[in-house]
Amino acid sequence: MSMSKPLSEIIVWLFAENPLETPAVNGRARLLFLDTLGCMIAGLAKPEPKALIAALAALEPGNVKLPGAALPLTAGSAAYVAGLAACWDEACEGLPRAHGRPGLHAFAASLGLALARDHSLGETLSALVAGFEVAGRLGEVLRIPPGMHVDGTWGTFGAVTAAARLLHLSPALTTDALQGAACQLPWSLYLPIARGATVRNAYVGEAARRGIFQALAAQAGVTAPPGAIETFDRLALGGDPGSKALAPAGEWLVEEGYLKPFAAVRHVHYGAQAAIDWRRRHAQVNTAGVNALDLYIYGEAMTYCGNRAPRTPIQAQFSLSYGLAWTLARGDLAPDAYNAASLNDAEVHRLEALVTITEEARFTNENKRAARLTVGTVEGSETFTVEAVPGDADLPLSPKAVGDKFIRYVAPILGPSRAAKLAAAVNDAPLSASLVELLS
Repeated sequence: MSMSKPLSEIIVWLFAENPLETPAVNGRARLLFLDTLGCMIAGLAKPEPKALIAALAALEPGNVKLPGAALPLTAGSAAYVAGLAACWDEACEGLPRAHGRPGLHAFAASLGLALARDHSLGETLSALVAGFEVAGRLGEVLRIPPGMHVDGTWGTFGAVTAAARLLHLSPALTTDALQGAACQLPWSLYLPIARGATVRNAYVGEAARRGIFQALAAQAGVTAPPGAIETFDRLALGGDPGSKALAPAGEWLVEEGYLKPFAAVRHVHYGAQAAIDWRRRHAQVNTAGVNALDLYIYGEAMTYCGNRAPRTPIQAQFSLSYGLAWTLARGDLAPDAYNAASLNDAEVHRLEALVTITEEARFTNENKRAARLTVGTVEGSETFTVEAVPGDADLPLSPKAVGDKFIRYVAPILGPSRAAKLAAAVNDAPLSASLVELLS
């Protein structure tokens, strides 16, 4: 079955609807935007994004001022930097059925373009939702093979759709732009994570900029062939497009997305939550007596997060054993887990070396994200099973929890007062509010 017709129907539905008229979607969109914005501002404080902003501003002066950035940028450069910075600490959203982050890609494109064109908060959130819905659907059917990383591939479709909505493209032109994007999707490698290189963070930025430019190209009359998405699936991913079906129009995937309580890839969360559960059982926490850590988890987590004894932040963000060890020792998993002192913490190193990781066949066979942890001490062993973590669709983070995370990430950069005001503004401002004024 061709995906072209159902994809066109989904675009028509999304562009005819005001998604924010559905209260649950409006609430989710605001939280998704706020959470990703906080991750971006925290990322912009790191040396590499700071240096990149300075270089881009010197090369192409613009009028887009990202919160937390020192210099204004063009729309394309702002989208690139927003995507790169928002995933720097690996603390932003995702959609389990898509096995990736549709909102992150749509956020970066919609933020850069909305600030450049002074769109309202409502217009920006509607573009974010539209991008999430299209990328989430295509991400579910376009499964990457081993050796690839999901960022920068099908997430581009979310960036295209978000940009198309803000540019007021017709559904037909938007569908054409999506097919055009499929003709040039990159082969994003997992290799940088295994080697500790941060170029992976640029994948989202490239996708966001590519999405804006592809939407502009379609608007200008640059054409694309129908069936390109299916061709990409067959040739690049080895898929069988005829056997796949997109989630239908009318089904809001954004309500199924997760927001992260921890700064780590989502697969790491289940072991980290088990470690917190162990700490909660003990009035006096002392990990010195821990002599065994056995983690049983689903196969996909082992594929993408099997890094042992990580030496760099990005390796640690994708390490089941490090995330478990750090959380067991320190009680949380936030961006400070990845600074130089943390990566050299002697007790965390000792605990990480104790971790054994085994695939739990039941979790894998049922396509279930879960973990079972057995902690051994001199006094015996205890076992903890985690089948949901805060942020999951059936255990969503509350608006207060998302706001608190935003303030925790942003206060060191913008100050506590401004961070709190910005969180309240995104949550409570009327949809007609100017995004530029809201974020200034």
